[in-house]
Amino acid sequence: MIRSATLIRFLMAVAGLLGAGAPARAQTAEQIIAKARAYYGNEGKLSAIRSVHFVGTMETRQFTAEGPKPVSFAIEIIFQKPSQQRIIRTAANAIQVTGLDEYEGWQRLQDVKNESRWQLTLLEPAIIKQLRANTWENLNFFKGLEQHGGSVKVIGPATVDGTATVKVAFIHEPGIIFYRYFDATTGRLVLTETGLGDRIKEEGEIMVDGLRFPQKVTSISKVTDAKGQIVENPTVIAFDKITLNETFPGSYFAVPPLNPPGPPSPAPPPGGAH
Repeated sequence: MIRSATLIRFLMAVAGLLGAGAPARAQTAEQIIAKARAYYGNEGKLSAIRSVHFVGTMETRQFTAEGPKPVSFAIEIIFQKPSQQRIIRTAANAIQVTGLDEYEGWQRLQDVKNESRWQLTLLEPAIIKQLRANTWENLNFFKGLEQHGGSVKVIGPATVDGTATVKVAFIHEPGIIFYRYFDATTGRLVLTETGLGDRIKEEGEIMVDGLRFPQKVTSISKVTDAKGQIVENPTVIAFDKITLNETFPGSYFAVPPLNPPGPPSPAPPPGGAH
């Protein structure tokens, strides 16, 4: 259920009432969402989710003059209602933490070997809006967007990798849209496309308290390489553990102190453990 393609974009994909023979064009958005939620688990358990905590590994590529270079990170992702998010990405030489606390967003880069070397960045409003949408998507399993100022629109039938699906747009605002392709028969989420042009697929299964979560999420985004060419870059997150309904203190998501002890200096870019 991770739904954006860079760490900020990446960390973005989950959510039957109709019979298998019902044509996709006859389904309303409410019916499609109900079928999708039923695929992922019990309605009561889905509605009761207050937080989701993912732990795993992230693999992607960095583009250098010598060519693309595979990198991997340990990653921890926390979403908590109503709109809090914390992502910790740990490499061999640096720890990058991205936080969202309602309408405040930040990112902190810390040198692993020298605590005095750190860098704190307050995120721009456009990025905060993306993080808020990403948080909502990961906690609400497709249901209730209209009550949060968004809208849901059924686009129509589509075939994805040979599977008959129905395409639905989850519109947070004009520039922040998740296009989701649901299996017309089972309600399974087959593919997600974002308004930023990313394509996201889920694989495998981890059962948590009777609810289905993906074991692996792959996002493919278009980036500029070292030669200035637009190329596709896959980012894969594999989950080792998923925990529901932990309670995290507000301080975990709040903007860190701007002047922690020690003279601040730029931290190194988060290289990877290879």
